[in-house]
Amino acid sequence: MKTTKIFLTLIVFFGTAFATLSQKYAYIDSDYILQNMPEYAEAKEQLDKFAERWQTEIEDRYKQLNKRIQDFQRVEAILPEEERAKRLEEIETFESETLEMQQLRFGVNGDLFKKRKELIEPIQDEVFDALTEVASKGKYSFVFDKANQSNLIFADPKFDLSKLVLRELGISDRE
Repeated sequence: MKTTKIFLTLIVFFGTAFATLSQKYAYIDSDYILQNMPEYAEAKEQLDKFAERWQTEIEDRYKQLNKRIQDFQRVEAILPEEERAKRLEEIETFESETLEMQQLRFGVNGDLFKKRKELIEPIQDEVFDALTEVASKGKYSFVFDKANQSNLIFADPKFDLSKLVLRELGISDRE
């Protein structure tokens, strides 16, 4: 009985050790890859222009809102009660519409999110497909991304597949 336990323990130990030895690991730096892709720079520039335009629209509306509030406060004391209530309601409606516009543009499922998905996601998919091809050719079991706040603390540059992914994409890196 004791011999069987020892035998099973040794099989599990050596089986796990051999399985671990046969796995290959590597990493990429997706920021580095994307920075070397001209189409990513173009898409990011377009996205930034949309965001800037929308931000300006919203800032303009807030300026209008503040002006309406100041104008109202200046004449509030001399307005009849029903005119005061009407103007307050108009201000509240305008403020509500402005907040809705802000959510529409920059909210979780807003226009910026949709534009990002439309412009950036196809490029990220292209990178992922190239990475999959490189990982498959190199028989890598795991490929980590050292960009985007990963938990990768140390990575030996000899295990960086970023340049191979760029090559797979038909892009020469700019370094």
